This record gives sequence, structure tokens and C-alpha cells, in this order.
Amino acid sequence: MTAPRMYAILIGIFVGVAMTLAAAGIYGIVASAVTQRTREIGSRMALAARRGQVVTLVLAQSLALIAIGPIVGLGGAAAGMRYLEGLPFGLTPLDPSTFVYVAAAFAVVALLASSVPARRATRVDPLVALRFE
Repeated sequence: MTAPRMYAILIGIFVGVAMTLAAAGIYGIVASAVTQRTREIGSRMALAARRGQVVTLVLAQSLALIAIGPIVGLGGAAAGMRYLEGLPFGLTPLDPSTFVYVAAAFAVVALLASSVPARRATRVDPLVALRFE
């Protein structure tokens, strides 16, 4: 029982590291996109765009990443699960509920990571943004 428990703990640690890296990567990409679009966001704010519209604009961009990620990830996971077939107890190599839960968890992490730059975009001062070079 010691070896399977150790494998389960190691897999749990790797999952935590993967979630952290995914959140940091998505945060960085969305924050960079918000910085590059400062003039556009400032123009929208100057033309009376509401904060909710700006948040929706930024989150819509990150939804593309969130939609592509599970498609690529599920393909890689299905291929990789063949090698890990004997490790998880009670799971078949292509357990659909596990894949759905993991994809949903990563989608939630991605939305949380992209919500911080989206909220930061609502605080763009239109005058400063229009003078931004």
C-alpha cells in the first residue's frame, strides 16, 4: 500500500504545480494583452463604456484560451493515460468523469486568473490611456 499511496501523493503534487503554472501563464498572457490594449480600453471608457462591458471584453479574449486548452489537454491526457493505466485505483484509462472534472477545474482556475487583469482594466483612466505611448 505504500507505493500506490506515494504515487497518489506525487500525482497530487504535480497537479497542484500544473494548476499554479497554468494560472500564472494565463494571468501573464491576459495582463500583457490588457497592457497592450490600454489605448483601446481608455478610448472605450472615454466613450462611456461601462465597467461590465470592459470586463466582458477582456474575459471574452481569455475565453478563447479557455476553450482551446481543454481540447488540446484532453487529447494529450488521453494519450498519456495509457502509460498510467495501472496507477489510479478504480479508474479506466479513459474515465470520462475524471476528464470532465479536471477540464472544469482548469477552466475555473483560468477564469479566476483572467479576472484579475479584467478588473484592473476597468481602472484605466481615459486621459492617461490616450496619452500612453
